[in-house]
Amino acid sequence: MLRLWQNECISNAIDHYKNGHRHFLAQATPGAGKTRMAAHLAKTLFDSDMIDLVICFSPSKTVASDIQKTFATVLDCIFNGQVATLGCSMTYQSMQYLHRDFWKTISRRRVLCIFDEIHHCGGNEYSDSNSWGQSLVHEIQHAALYTLALTGTPWRSDELPISLLSYSDPEGKVICNYQYSLKQAVNDGVCRRPNITLIDSDKISLQNNTELERFSSINALLEKSHTHYACVLNNDDALNSIIELAVNKLEAIRQISAKAGGLIVAASIIHAQKIILILEQQFDQTCALVTYKDKHSNKKIEAFKHNTTQWIVSIGMISEGTDIPRLQVCCHLSNIRTELYFRQVLGRILRTTNTANQEAWLYTFAESNLIQFSEQIEIDIPESCSKITMFHNRDYDQRDQKHSQTPESHLTDNKTEDHCHTIDWESSENTLISKNIDIQTQHSALTLGQYHTRVISAFVYE
Repeated sequence: MLRLWQNECISNAIDHYKNGHRHFLAQATPGAGKTRMAAHLAKTLFDSDMIDLVICFSPSKTVASDIQKTFATVLDCIFNGQVATLGCSMTYQSMQYLHRDFWKTISRRRVLCIFDEIHHCGGNEYSDSNSWGQSLVHEIQHAALYTLALTGTPWRSDELPISLLSYSDPEGKVICNYQYSLKQAVNDGVCRRPNITLIDSDKISLQNNTELERFSSINALLEKSHTHYACVLNNDDALNSIIELAVNKLEAIRQISAKAGGLIVAASIIHAQKIILILEQQFDQTCALVTYKDKHSNKKIEAFKHNTTQWIVSIGMISEGTDIPRLQVCCHLSNIRTELYFRQVLGRILRTTNTANQEAWLYTFAESNLIQFSEQIEIDIPESCSKITMFHNRDYDQRDQKHSQTPESHLTDNKTEDHCHTIDWESSENTLISKNIDIQTQHSALTLGQYHTRVISAFVYE
């Protein structure tokens, strides 16, 4: 049975197409069930004899595989692009390898093209664009009878316009044909209510050569010294502490929902391997590691969906679109700090299941950008993300490049700690993180001291 919002969206899209419009944008919060809605929309169009084929594009092989399975079930066909099937599912990356005959086929048939996470396709006819955006603008936009664009975050970190989308003038705000917000999803019981825990420290000492500096917060450390955020992410005591909080939370949830799992988004392969060691050796956790260099990563993700392994550690492999409903706890430990990426990571733990416990907890450090993103999580499209730049500025400074969307584009594995100093998190020996969790101070060159946490529980009003 479809959810109310899914039925509404399908009805609006059908009316939109029947009224002579070809392009429809549905913005629905991550975890709301966009793929299932799209599959039933396609079925309705087939049943109404409005289309002959449906072709789906998405940002990764894992997501493409999930889409294929959903459409095969709803349409009752194999959905692999072979003879006698009703369509296929492929990645955006594969578009550049499609033969010209593919586009000719589209233009000769009544085709619905569906674009999952459409924000991956940047650019329009008047601006620079990536290769996927160019294919959309110059091929599909003119060949497909209908298009359906799906996204939970309709903006790009580089401020390029998104292909096929319409924008208001002069504000430059995206125009959605249907919206389903996180607030609506939480109220309807479609998505879990997010709880975001920001971890900070009151007393930090920085040893740089012979000089000892002290700071009262992570932000002060980053703003008043030459220390990079990567140093915090790679600090052993900091990692132990944030992972311990997440492990304790997952264990509490698994007391009620035994198959609940956790996700840790790491900054690099070396960083991920360090996190795996902490999980296994310090906290006796079961883990799976998936990276973009592992040719079996998709199989590992699929296995994790159905087993009872406690944690999956990823570098950019499960940031968006990947459907693992049993995930309920997440650590955002990536060096990528854009609102788009933050919301996509958070979305991995919001999909509801039929288990008794439906908590969703994200843990991260209290860095200025991450604080801002957490504070405005209740705003569906933040004002800071509503603007676009019609012509791409090639002269990004180093700071913009550091915050790029592409997971593999930031710090390389062997340079993660190049600019790190010795950080000493110092305070009393027995530090209370919350009422129930004590962090034991370890005696080492980098000692962990007093941490404090701030919990932001969205959509809780007194």
